[in-house]
Amino acid sequence: MTDTVTLRQMRSSARQLARPIDQLLHIAEGRLTVPMEGAALRRPANADWAWRPPLWSAPVPGAGLAGAETTASLAEGATVFHDATGASEVTLRQLRNTRAEDLAPWGVAVEAFRFDGSFLSLVLKLPPAALRGLTRRHVFRLEIVADRDGPATLAARANVRHGPNVAQIFQTLPADRSAAAEFDMIHTDLHESRVEDGWLEIFFNGMAMNRVVLRDVTVSRRLRAEL
Repeated sequence: MTDTVTLRQMRSSARQLARPIDQLLHIAEGRLTVPMEGAALRRPANADWAWRPPLWSAPVPGAGLAGAETTASLAEGATVFHDATGASEVTLRQLRNTRAEDLAPWGVAVEAFRFDGSFLSLVLKLPPAALRGLTRRHVFRLEIVADRDGPATLAARANVRHGPNVAQIFQTLPADRSAAAEFDMIHTDLHESRVEDGWLEIFFNGMAMNRVVLRDVTVSRRLRAEL
């Protein structure tokens, strides 16, 4: 019988061998399964910018977290936050969308078991194009397609840093599978000439013993109509 020290070494070596194989399979499945990468993004007719974050548009090697820490990076520009105590039982992973109605090639599954925290959120850093020329006349629109195992609710907050301050707008998303929220910058004190960066937070409520799959997430920006 193999002793425990040798067995641990063998397990470590096996994991190192398995990692590049898993990454290759992840990328290959993404390129060979429909909807294909680069799937069309429904851009609102009056939008001057639209975006599907990388987690939903292309395979991200290693995009998975088991027992996520209170702050953990899921992928570049995507961070998970929660305040659960003890051993974390929050799991996130990128998965392949394969159904005919799916527009995004990839989805993100968020799962929690004995979750005793007061919040769980996924933060998405906005790219520079989202902030270029941003004014208080702009409206951001977040569209989400979510499958829920249980009655979880979703909310979102848009954040734009301008100088030492952060303009914030919070919205609760409808419980429909396809839902949207709009963030009108006119309701903030945004200093247009000092915009530095921005991010969106998606909040998950009622997640104990629950699973939510974000099948698609898109963000767009438009100028609000003059009154």
